[in-house]
Amino acid sequence: MKILVIGADGQLGIDVAKAFVAKGDEVVHATHSDVELSDRDSVDKCLADARPQIVVNTAAMHHVDKCEKDPGKAFAVNGLGARNLATSAKGIGAKLVHVSTDYVFDGEKKTPYEESDAPRPLNSYGNSKLSGEYFVRSTLREHFVLRTSAIYGKSPCRAKGGLNFVELMLKLAKERDELRVVDSEIVTPTPTTEIAKQIVALSGSEKYGLYHATAEGSCSWYEFAREIFALTDTKVKLSIAGPNEFPAKVPRPTYSVQAASFQGLVF
Repeated sequence: MKILVIGADGQLGIDVAKAFVAKGDEVVHATHSDVELSDRDSVDKCLADARPQIVVNTAAMHHVDKCEKDPGKAFAVNGLGARNLATSAKGIGAKLVHVSTDYVFDGEKKTPYEESDAPRPLNSYGNSKLSGEYFVRSTLREHFVLRTSAIYGKSPCRAKGGLNFVELMLKLAKERDELRVVDSEIVTPTPTTEIAKQIVALSGSEKYGLYHATAEGSCSWYEFAREIFALTDTKVKLSIAGPNEFPAKVPRPTYSVQAASFQGLVF
Protein backbone atom coordinates (compact mmCIF):
# COMPACT_ATOMS: atom_id res chain seq x y z
CA MET A 1 0.00 0.00 0.00
CA LYS A 2 1.03 3.60 -0.56
CA ILE A 3 0.49 5.76 2.52
CA LEU A 4 0.59 9.55 2.71
CA VAL A 5 1.33 10.77 6.23
CA ILE A 6 0.41 14.41 6.83
CA GLY A 7 2.46 15.90 9.66
CA ALA A 8 5.15 13.29 9.14
CA ASP A 9 7.75 15.26 11.12
CA GLY A 10 5.58 15.54 14.23
CA GLN A 11 5.61 13.54 17.45
CA LEU A 12 2.87 11.17 16.27
CA GLY A 13 3.53 11.38 12.55
CA ILE A 14 7.07 10.04 12.86
CA ASP A 15 5.89 6.89 14.66
CA VAL A 16 2.97 6.42 12.26
CA ALA A 17 5.33 6.53 9.30
CA LYS A 18 7.68 4.06 11.00
CA ALA A 19 4.82 1.66 11.73
CA PHE A 20 3.69 1.58 8.10
CA VAL A 21 7.28 1.13 6.85
CA ALA A 22 7.74 -1.77 9.29
CA LYS A 23 4.64 -3.34 7.76
CA GLY A 24 6.22 -3.08 4.32
CA ASP A 25 4.17 -0.19 2.97
CA GLU A 26 5.47 2.69 0.89
CA VAL A 27 5.25 5.94 2.86
CA VAL A 28 5.17 9.46 1.48
CA HIS A 29 6.15 12.01 4.13
CA ALA A 30 4.33 15.36 4.02
CA THR A 31 5.30 18.18 6.37
CA HIS A 32 4.00 21.73 6.71
CA SER A 33 6.45 22.84 4.02
CA ASP A 34 4.83 20.35 1.63
CA VAL A 35 1.16 21.07 2.29
CA GLU A 36 -0.96 23.79 3.89
CA LEU A 37 -4.13 22.13 5.17
CA SER A 38 -6.19 25.33 5.15
CA ASP A 39 -5.44 25.80 1.42
CA ARG A 40 -7.63 23.54 -0.73
CA ASP A 41 -5.35 23.86 -3.78
CA SER A 42 -2.32 22.89 -1.71
CA VAL A 43 -4.10 19.83 -0.36
CA ASP A 44 -5.35 18.80 -3.80
CA LYS A 45 -1.86 19.06 -5.26
CA CYS A 46 -0.27 17.09 -2.41
CA LEU A 47 -2.70 14.19 -2.76
CA ALA A 48 -2.69 14.28 -6.57
CA ASP A 49 1.12 14.09 -6.62
CA ALA A 50 1.32 11.30 -4.05
CA ARG A 51 -1.69 9.24 -5.26
CA PRO A 52 -1.90 7.22 -2.01
CA GLN A 53 -4.40 4.52 -1.12
CA ILE A 54 -4.47 5.80 2.47
CA VAL A 55 -4.05 9.31 3.87
CA VAL A 56 -3.20 9.68 7.56
CA ASN A 57 -3.65 13.14 9.04
CA THR A 58 -1.63 13.65 12.22
CA ALA A 59 -1.20 17.40 11.67
CA ALA A 60 -3.14 19.98 13.67
CA MET A 61 -2.97 23.30 15.40
CA HIS A 62 -3.07 21.88 18.91
CA HIS A 63 -1.48 24.46 21.18
CA VAL A 64 -4.59 25.14 23.28
CA ASP A 65 -3.70 28.68 24.33
CA LYS A 66 -2.77 29.75 20.79
CA CYS A 67 -6.02 28.28 19.44
CA GLU A 68 -7.95 30.37 21.96
CA LYS A 69 -6.14 33.52 20.88
CA ASP A 70 -6.72 32.82 17.18
CA PRO A 71 -9.85 30.68 16.79
CA GLY A 72 -10.14 31.60 13.12
CA LYS A 73 -6.78 30.04 12.33
CA ALA A 74 -7.59 27.02 14.51
CA PHE A 75 -10.80 26.44 12.56
CA ALA A 76 -9.02 26.95 9.23
CA VAL A 77 -6.45 24.26 10.07
CA ASN A 78 -8.35 21.81 12.26
CA GLY A 79 -11.79 22.20 10.71
CA LEU A 80 -11.53 23.32 7.10
CA GLY A 81 -8.19 21.53 6.76
CA ALA A 82 -9.87 18.24 7.64
CA ARG A 83 -12.63 18.97 5.13
CA ASN A 84 -10.05 19.69 2.43
CA LEU A 85 -8.32 16.38 3.11
CA ALA A 86 -11.59 14.43 3.10
CA THR A 87 -12.72 16.04 -0.17
CA SER A 88 -9.39 15.43 -1.87
CA ALA A 89 -9.17 11.86 -0.59
CA LYS A 90 -12.64 11.21 -1.95
CA GLY A 91 -11.56 12.59 -5.31
CA ILE A 92 -8.71 10.10 -5.67
CA GLY A 93 -10.49 7.16 -4.03
CA ALA A 94 -8.32 7.06 -0.90
CA LYS A 95 -9.15 6.20 2.70
CA LEU A 96 -8.60 8.88 5.34
CA VAL A 97 -7.40 8.37 8.89
CA HIS A 98 -7.96 11.57 10.86
CA VAL A 99 -6.60 12.05 14.38
CA SER A 100 -8.80 14.00 16.79
CA THR A 101 -8.80 14.64 20.53
CA ASP A 102 -10.41 13.97 23.91
CA TYR A 103 -10.91 17.73 24.22
CA VAL A 104 -14.19 17.44 22.31
CA PHE A 105 -15.71 16.58 25.73
CA ASP A 106 -16.48 18.85 28.68
CA GLY A 107 -15.41 16.39 31.41
CA GLU A 108 -18.71 16.45 33.28
CA LYS A 109 -19.48 12.75 32.82
CA LYS A 110 -16.84 11.39 35.26
CA THR A 111 -16.98 7.91 33.71
CA PRO A 112 -15.20 6.89 30.49
CA TYR A 113 -16.68 8.52 27.41
CA GLU A 114 -18.14 6.31 24.71
CA GLU A 115 -18.12 7.20 21.02
CA SER A 116 -21.90 7.64 21.26
CA ASP A 117 -21.65 10.33 23.97
CA ALA A 118 -22.50 13.85 22.83
CA PRO A 119 -19.41 16.07 22.58
CA ARG A 120 -19.35 19.49 24.22
CA PRO A 121 -16.01 21.26 23.79
CA LEU A 122 -14.97 23.89 26.31
CA ASN A 123 -12.47 25.81 24.19
CA SER A 124 -11.58 26.85 20.64
CA TYR A 125 -9.19 23.95 20.16
CA GLY A 126 -11.86 21.39 21.04
CA ASN A 127 -14.44 23.17 18.89
CA SER A 128 -12.14 23.32 15.88
CA LYS A 129 -11.23 19.64 16.19
CA LEU A 130 -14.87 18.65 16.55
CA SER A 131 -15.72 20.58 13.38
CA GLY A 132 -12.97 18.62 11.62
CA GLU A 133 -14.53 15.35 12.79
CA TYR A 134 -17.92 16.35 11.40
CA PHE A 135 -16.44 17.46 8.08
CA VAL A 136 -14.61 14.15 7.64
CA ARG A 137 -17.55 12.00 8.69
CA SER A 138 -20.01 13.82 6.43
CA THR A 139 -17.72 14.04 3.38
CA LEU A 140 -16.03 10.65 3.00
CA ARG A 141 -17.47 7.22 3.75
CA GLU A 142 -14.05 5.55 3.89
CA HIS A 143 -12.88 7.33 7.01
CA PHE A 144 -11.46 6.54 10.43
CA VAL A 145 -11.63 9.28 13.05
CA LEU A 146 -9.49 8.49 16.10
CA ARG A 147 -9.76 10.47 19.34
CA THR A 148 -6.56 10.34 21.37
CA SER A 149 -5.53 11.58 24.82
CA ALA A 150 -2.37 12.96 26.46
CA ILE A 151 -0.02 11.51 23.87
CA TYR A 152 3.71 11.19 24.39
CA GLY A 153 6.57 9.70 22.39
CA LYS A 154 10.29 9.80 21.76
CA SER A 155 10.09 12.31 18.92
CA PRO A 156 9.88 16.06 19.63
CA CYS A 157 6.52 17.72 20.14
CA ARG A 158 6.97 20.69 17.81
CA ALA A 159 4.02 22.72 19.12
CA LYS A 160 5.26 22.56 22.71
CA GLY A 161 8.88 23.50 22.28
CA GLY A 162 9.97 19.93 21.58
CA LEU A 163 8.93 18.60 24.99
CA ASN A 164 6.00 16.35 25.86
CA PHE A 165 4.89 15.86 29.47
CA VAL A 166 7.34 13.04 30.17
CA GLU A 167 10.31 15.00 28.86
CA LEU A 168 9.19 18.17 30.61
CA MET A 169 8.95 16.44 33.99
CA LEU A 170 12.39 14.86 33.62
CA LYS A 171 13.87 18.19 32.55
CA LEU A 172 12.34 20.07 35.48
CA ALA A 173 13.45 17.36 37.90
CA LYS A 174 17.06 18.03 36.90
CA GLU A 175 16.64 21.76 37.41
CA ARG A 176 14.66 21.84 40.66
CA ASP A 177 14.64 20.16 44.06
CA GLU A 178 10.85 20.16 44.29
CA LEU A 179 8.01 19.93 41.77
CA ARG A 180 4.32 20.60 42.23
CA VAL A 181 1.87 19.11 39.72
CA VAL A 182 -1.91 19.41 39.49
CA ASP A 183 -4.14 16.44 40.20
CA SER A 184 -7.39 18.08 39.06
CA GLU A 185 -7.32 16.86 35.45
CA ILE A 186 -7.79 13.14 34.74
CA VAL A 187 -6.49 11.79 31.42
CA THR A 188 -5.30 8.60 29.75
CA PRO A 189 -1.61 8.97 28.83
CA THR A 190 -1.12 7.20 25.49
CA PRO A 191 2.19 6.38 23.74
CA THR A 192 2.47 7.44 20.10
CA THR A 193 3.76 3.98 19.21
CA GLU A 194 0.48 2.42 20.40
CA ILE A 195 -1.62 4.91 18.45
CA ALA A 196 0.47 4.14 15.38
CA LYS A 197 -0.27 0.42 15.78
CA GLN A 198 -3.98 1.16 16.05
CA ILE A 199 -3.86 3.30 12.90
CA VAL A 200 -2.10 0.59 10.91
CA ALA A 201 -4.58 -2.05 12.07
CA LEU A 202 -7.63 0.08 11.32
CA SER A 203 -6.46 1.34 7.96
CA GLY A 204 -6.15 -2.21 6.65
CA SER A 205 -9.81 -2.85 7.42
CA GLU A 206 -13.15 -1.53 6.25
CA LYS A 207 -14.43 -0.87 9.76
CA TYR A 208 -14.99 2.80 9.03
CA GLY A 209 -16.20 5.23 11.65
CA LEU A 210 -15.35 7.00 14.90
CA TYR A 211 -13.00 5.42 17.44
CA HIS A 212 -11.57 6.22 20.84
CA ALA A 213 -7.92 5.30 20.43
CA THR A 214 -6.19 5.49 23.79
CA ALA A 215 -4.30 3.30 26.20
CA GLU A 216 -6.16 1.75 29.13
CA GLY A 217 -6.72 3.21 32.56
CA SER A 218 -6.48 6.81 33.72
CA CYS A 219 -4.60 9.07 36.10
CA SER A 220 -4.10 12.68 37.07
CA TRP A 221 -1.11 14.64 35.81
CA TYR A 222 0.33 14.36 39.34
CA GLU A 223 -0.02 10.56 39.30
CA PHE A 224 1.51 10.44 35.83
CA ALA A 225 4.51 12.47 37.02
CA ARG A 226 4.89 10.25 40.09
CA GLU A 227 5.02 7.15 37.88
CA ILE A 228 7.49 8.77 35.49
CA PHE A 229 9.88 9.48 38.36
CA ALA A 230 9.42 6.00 39.81
CA LEU A 231 10.13 4.23 36.51
CA THR A 232 13.18 6.38 35.77
CA ASP A 233 14.46 6.31 39.36
CA THR A 234 14.44 10.10 39.39
CA LYS A 235 14.98 11.63 42.82
CA VAL A 236 12.86 14.74 43.29
CA LYS A 237 10.33 15.92 45.86
CA LEU A 238 6.92 15.78 44.22
CA SER A 239 3.73 17.20 45.70
CA ILE A 240 0.21 18.12 44.60
CA ALA A 241 -0.28 21.71 43.51
CA GLY A 242 -2.95 23.78 45.22
CA PRO A 243 -6.35 24.34 43.56
CA ASN A 244 -5.44 27.77 42.17
CA GLU A 245 -1.68 27.48 42.07
CA PHE A 246 -1.49 27.02 38.28
CA PRO A 247 -4.72 28.54 36.94
CA ALA A 248 -5.46 27.52 33.37
CA LYS A 249 -5.71 30.35 30.85
CA VAL A 250 -8.24 28.34 28.86
CA PRO A 251 -11.04 26.04 30.15
CA ARG A 252 -10.13 22.37 29.84
CA PRO A 253 -12.07 19.19 30.65
CA THR A 254 -11.20 17.94 34.13
CA TYR A 255 -12.05 14.38 33.06
CA SER A 256 -11.50 13.21 29.49
CA VAL A 257 -11.01 9.46 29.84
CA GLN A 258 -12.36 7.48 26.90
CA ALA A 259 -13.56 3.90 26.61
CA ALA A 260 -11.56 2.44 23.75
CA SER A 261 -13.28 0.01 21.41
CA PHE A 262 -11.26 -1.99 18.91
CA GLN A 263 -13.18 -5.25 18.94
CA GLY A 264 -12.23 -7.65 16.20
CA LEU A 265 -8.94 -5.99 15.34
CA VAL A 266 -5.54 -7.55 15.91
CA PHE A 267 -2.59 -5.41 17.05
